Amino acid sequence: MKEIHFIINPISGSGKNTISEKLVVEYFPKSAFKIGIFYTQYKNHATELVKNSVKSGVSIVVASGGDGTINEVASGLVGSTIVLGIVPAGSGNGLASNLNIPLEIDKALALIKNGDHTKIDVGIVNGNYFFSNSGTGFDAQVIKNYEDSNERTITSYIKSSIKALKEYSTNESYYVCIDDKEIKCQPFMVFVSNSNELGYNLSLTPKASLKDGVFDVLIVSKINKLKILLFGLLMLFKRHESLKEVQCYSAKKVSVKNEMGSSIEYQLDGEVRNEKTNRIDYQLLENALCVIC
Repeated sequence: MKEIHFIINPISGSGKNTISEKLVVEYFPKSAFKIGIFYTQYKNHATELVKNSVKSGVSIVVASGGDGTINEVASGLVGSTIVLGIVPAGSGNGLASNLNIPLEIDKALALIKNGDHTKIDVGIVNGNYFFSNSGTGFDAQVIKNYEDSNERTITSYIKSSIKALKEYSTNESYYVCIDDKEIKCQPFMVFVSNSNELGYNLSLTPKASLKDGVFDVLIVSKINKLKILLFGLLMLFKRHESLKEVQCYSAKKVSVKNEMGSSIEYQLDGEVRNEKTNRIDYQLLENALCVIC
């Protein structure tokens, strides 16, 4: 009998995550499946719950929530034979969209029951796993504002971007190492991506793949606020790479070093981190996670 655990964030999607035991049993009857349903109660609770699932030797762990919840669950499955299932219930749902997982709960559950899965690459930054993207600079500030807003809507994301634009100012110099190539710059943004979508159908790296064995890296040099607005407009049409300040690379390893600072702030999968170091290091684990898609 196949054992499946569901780890559900009940407050994802503005508290509209409505997966219930009754609904789960409709797709996974107790006569054929051993089901466990667990609800997160606080931040990082999913990390604890998935450890228990791994110890019990389940076949599939399903994460239902936003990209943060999915990151917590998936991080506990990297390198194992346990398969990750996803029922997207967040605001952006970037990873789910990249994997062509439907947003409708019933269709996502049907996909999990079908069981077709693949292996995807996994990123690591300073010891933390990420599955979609990570970055420092403007995008990290947008995410920080978005987290502080306590709203999870596209309108809130736009407001957070406008606030970050008003606050934007940088004279700091960074060294960015792309594999063996070192670049000195004053970046508006350094963006390291494993997938081709941010969420909300937006993308900074439309050519990125979860299965190609490399990161897609975007370095945007310091630009004025008018150019930032142009960059945002071009991004809607996936034409932002046409700006001369935008440089694109592929790499297996990336490092970002703040030349003068003693700390560095970055985001990974939509969660802001502040490291008490002036350097962040990225590396890629190929085919490290089994996921239903």
